[in-house]
Amino acid sequence: MIARAFKLRFRRRLRLRKLQVEELGQQAEQQLERNFFKRLERLADVRRFVVTWLALLTLLTGCVIAQIQALGSYYNSPQAVPGGTYSEGIIGSFTNANPIYATGAVDMSVSRLLFSGLFTYDANNNLVGELAEGFTIDPRGTTYSVKLKPGLTWHDGSPLTADDVAFTYQVIQNPDAGSPYRTSWQGIAVKATDRRTVTFTLPNQLSAFPYSLTNGIVPRHLLVGKSMQSLRTVPFNTSQPVGAGPFKFKALEVTGGAANEREERVALEPFDKFYGGRPNIDRFIVHSFRDEAQLIESFKKREVDAMVGLTKVPPGYGHDSTLHIYNLPLTAAVMTFFRTGSEILTDPKVRGALARAVDTETIRLSLEYPARPVRGPLLLNQIGYNPAIVQTGYNPAQAAALLDANGWQTGEDGVRKKDGRPLRLTLYAQDTSEYANVARSLQKQLRAVGVDLEVILKDPSDFQAALSSSSRTYDMLLYGISIGKDPDVYVYWDSKNADVRSANRLNFSEYKSAVADASLQAGRTRADANLRSVKYQQFLQVWRDDAPAVGLYQPRFLYITHHDVNGLEERPINADVERFKNVHAWMFRQADLPQVK
Repeated sequence: MIARAFKLRFRRRLRLRKLQVEELGQQAEQQLERNFFKRLERLADVRRFVVTWLALLTLLTGCVIAQIQALGSYYNSPQAVPGGTYSEGIIGSFTNANPIYATGAVDMSVSRLLFSGLFTYDANNNLVGELAEGFTIDPRGTTYSVKLKPGLTWHDGSPLTADDVAFTYQVIQNPDAGSPYRTSWQGIAVKATDRRTVTFTLPNQLSAFPYSLTNGIVPRHLLVGKSMQSLRTVPFNTSQPVGAGPFKFKALEVTGGAANEREERVALEPFDKFYGGRPNIDRFIVHSFRDEAQLIESFKKREVDAMVGLTKVPPGYGHDSTLHIYNLPLTAAVMTFFRTGSEILTDPKVRGALARAVDTETIRLSLEYPARPVRGPLLLNQIGYNPAIVQTGYNPAQAAALLDANGWQTGEDGVRKKDGRPLRLTLYAQDTSEYANVARSLQKQLRAVGVDLEVILKDPSDFQAALSSSSRTYDMLLYGISIGKDPDVYVYWDSKNADVRSANRLNFSEYKSAVADASLQAGRTRADANLRSVKYQQFLQVWRDDAPAVGLYQPRFLYITHHDVNGLEERPINADVERFKNVHAWMFRQADLPQVK
């Protein structure tokens, strides 16, 4: 009975559970139908909704990134920063860094980086103090008292005093020392009156004297006691120089065997106590090359950062956007000098004819850069320059008439002859692309009036040797002379500087005129600018009539770099080496830095 009752209860419970499972299954089917299958029909709409939001999110993210970049470029910009190693390649050779002797392009560059002078030039080419605070002049205008800046030191830490300044100029004056600058310092008494004051007493008033105080000063304590005869060859000049300039000597490396293959590298490092502040560049290297091809090849390989000594941009660089080309106008004059000691050119009428045969304007416009014309011994707008008294202009008809009147008749070959002798002349010029092109123009123009001109191009060393030779062999010379801001051109035209015994012989025309000498002397010994101008007028007139040369154009200094050199400006300079007037402020490296608002 119990067993049967248990079975009945078990069967009821089993049926109940079965009914519950069936009911749950039906509910699940209903939920699945209502919540999944029916919503599945709306999946396309949901997908569009999701994609839209994802696209919007992507767009917002892109806008944020773009805004961050835009703000970054707004608040940060490429700016010049200190540091780095800067290397200049220069055509020439390194022989002497001592400013008492340095003359070549490489020597002058190294010397200017190592040594400082009493005065230098500012960005506007005005004379300003370097080692000196300034100077005063006595009422007679013959004694200059120069005061040094306080706290000056040499690279070795020794104090720089007026004794060093006096020693420097006394060595230059000593004939046994053999300085090429001796002529300019004859008759001037130099004395240190205290540790910071040095006086210069001149035999006569000289308006341009302060401009001669820009050469480097050398340390007395390292050179005193050396014999003057041996001073040119002491180790100080090449491997142990000590100056007070922006950089100090680090090392000298010489490579190459033959003289025409040799290269020198002079490594310099900043002088922390330089009066103008520690230079920004960490190391400065001057690398010498014997010719243009070697320099250009090294520049292409980026072995040097800058090129010095070229007269035009090398082929293939015309569209190089990474190249930086600086054209610094020079207060100088490129001229064609007629050596008046040459047999044919002793006659001023022949020289006058040649001057009229030269088309200076065509030559000037043929240059690869804009240049100002040179129309006489003084530059445009200098004290004394007079536009009414300039060299004779281009007039080939007058040139031919003058030669005819002088007995030079045109032969069958087109070359003029006189007494059976052809009108044949030689022209010396440096072997550069610019001078070669100008020389060819001169050759063509003179040929048009019956002159057979032979052009002889010489490399820099041979050219300088030809100029300094006791027996000059050229008839004509194509050359650039530095005139500077002051118009004292005495060294180029005074008769004394044509003498073979002259120390520098910068009178390349060997021009001699008592009238010109007196006018030049009168002009350079007057302090008043108006009076100086009046005194120079007679010199301009006799120079025009005697035609010892033909002025062509004011040249430029071409500086080519791989970098934008911050601090180097395209302003007039008086000599190539004056590109370094603010070299301590140069920077060539760049970094993205916040803008200063």
